[in-house]
Amino acid sequence: MNLTDALLPGWVLWLSHLATAVLLLAAGRQAPWGRLGEGGYIHVFLGSCVALLVVWTLKAGVDPGLSFHLLGASLFALMFGGPLALLALALVSLGTTLNQGEGWAVYSVNFLVEGAVPVLTTAGLLELARRWLPRHLFVYIFVNGFFGAALAVLASALAATALLAGSQAYSLSHLQSGYLAFVPLLMFSEAWLTGMLVALLVCYRPDWIRTFDDALYLHGK
Repeated sequence: MNLTDALLPGWVLWLSHLATAVLLLAAGRQAPWGRLGEGGYIHVFLGSCVALLVVWTLKAGVDPGLSFHLLGASLFALMFGGPLALLALALVSLGTTLNQGEGWAVYSVNFLVEGAVPVLTTAGLLELARRWLPRHLFVYIFVNGFFGAALAVLASALAATALLAGSQAYSLSHLQSGYLAFVPLLMFSEAWLTGMLVALLVCYRPDWIRTFDDALYLHGK
């Protein structure tokens, strides 16, 4: 969902700017910057941002602000960890704003809804899975990759719905029939693609998945 500034009141936009600034400042302080300099990992980081920017331009929708596209936020959260994933999604949101001319006023809202909410959802699920579930390869792929991506899309959709309904941009009934009814299709697509990519990267490029550890998920299993 790509929101526009005409749909939201000014106080929501200003609060989103404040929340984005605080979140990115915290992410910048916690990000493992040294990791980007290891083995050309910076190229993986920037290349992934460019690829996701292209994916975000491929969207479908009817009403203003009610559009669908793959998020890729869960994959980024698993590849780079929460702080770097937030910074990467901020760059992708910036590129989308420049490319599609959505307006700077709504940049922070779109970053929070399409970037921060799904990244934090995936990171939270990863922590819960590590604490309560067996540390097994299939748990990592299916719980964090597949289910985590679906849950992240749902969280993003509910956040956008709450914003639009609370701001009275659209009625809740309109959002239920014209937006939420199609979210399960996007959830399945996101989950299938993310789970597949995570499985491939774990097998062939495990060094690209920062949250995956051979010692935790493979050794002795």
